[in-house]
Amino acid sequence: MKIKEIIKSRRWTQQEAADVLGMTQPNLSRMLRGQFRGISETKMLECLVLLGRNIKIVVGPDQQSAGRLEVVFVG
Repeated sequence: MKIKEIIKSRRWTQQEAADVLGMTQPNLSRMLRGQFRGISETKMLECLVLLGRNIKIVVGPDQQSAGRLEVVFVG
């Protein structure tokens, strides 16, 4: 969703965005529609970096009995 939001805010066509992200327009279109088959998590993170976003992944102990996963978008 964040990738789609950034592309829309820059008023890029899908082809322009695909060129910047190093992927084909059909693959970008599928990703933007939530169809992730054949698109790795690494590729999605790479797309965010190419769109000017910083990514920080922190792995550490949790004080509760079970760990948790949290994704926070800032700005």
